[in-house]
Amino acid sequence: MAVSVRPLDPKRRRRYLQIGFGIAALFVAIVILFLLRDFLGAFVLGAAIAFLIQPAVTRLHAAGVPRLLAISLVFVAIIIILAGLVLLIVPLGVSEVGQLQVQAPTLAAAAQKSLNGLQPIQVFGIDIDLKGVTATINSHLREYVLGQFGNAVTLGLTALTTVLQLLLMFIVAFLLAIEAPAVRRDLRRFVPSDYRSDFDQIWRQVRKMLYAYVRGQLIIAALIGICSGIACAAIGLPDPVALGLIAGITALIPYFGPFIGAVPAILVGLSQSPGSALLIGLLYLLISNVILNVVYPKIMGDAVKLPPILVIVALIAGFSWGGILGMFVAVPMAATLRILFDHIYPRLYERPV
Repeated sequence: MAVSVRPLDPKRRRRYLQIGFGIAALFVAIVILFLLRDFLGAFVLGAAIAFLIQPAVTRLHAAGVPRLLAISLVFVAIIIILAGLVLLIVPLGVSEVGQLQVQAPTLAAAAQKSLNGLQPIQVFGIDIDLKGVTATINSHLREYVLGQFGNAVTLGLTALTTVLQLLLMFIVAFLLAIEAPAVRRDLRRFVPSDYRSDFDQIWRQVRKMLYAYVRGQLIIAALIGICSGIACAAIGLPDPVALGLIAGITALIPYFGPFIGAVPAILVGLSQSPGSALLIGLLYLLISNVILNVVYPKIMGDAVKLPPILVIVALIAGFSWGGILGMFVAVPMAATLRILFDHIYPRLYERPV
């Protein structure tokens, strides 16, 4: 008995081919990103810069400035701001490092005397020799530092790699800023014609969410920077504005940034006295914990329309996947999935979420 096979409707066949082509293009993009994984950070940060400067470029272009010139003016402004930050921060670092070099022998002798005076303590009936623990930590730390930065070649290669990544980041940002309208148009072409209105809606929602996410990050960084600067001024540390600025800039790194930003303030406190270093360290720890555990999930959750617990889960998952860079993109990716779910679910089940 012969079985008749109905040919596919040409419209449906075209749709299947479009979907297959889109999946193949996505697969190729993932493979390319995997091959470029060592420089992925430069591409991600470059794309972020290109995205963030689009409103300024659009306004300048609408005012009659050619797009290429508008992008160039924005980049010149960014470079001037970065140069100003360097001129503000570097003198502080040079000054405090010089003071630490002068006071290092005295501080080291005081620290060694304190370590020698440590007595064993009991925890749940177990004796712990604090002197032995500190000696072991000191030994391992010295081996690690010597292994990582023990020769000029390693330092030179690290510096060269960093410079190349920064250069690549700005090149990527500049090229993507120029091609921004074409990027959206090309992405839209991969979508079957019947779903392009859906693509336009999702694109607008994702773009709005990303700007809200960036605003949330800037608010958190500003809060940490201001509170840290006030804390430095309250205990009498020199250059509290520069120290607060450092804390605010490093706070842009999710969760780990505030602790990195505490290091310069602790070094400045150490150049005055160990007590000042301990006090500023405790103040930074208090500020970071309150803002990161109470304020951050609320602000970011409202910005990306995610529950605070999902923001924390996304950050943990991002760090497990890609370290600090993974934390940068984890929350936007989770929010994008939420937008896709909110858009697709009602259409599949014909009911509101």
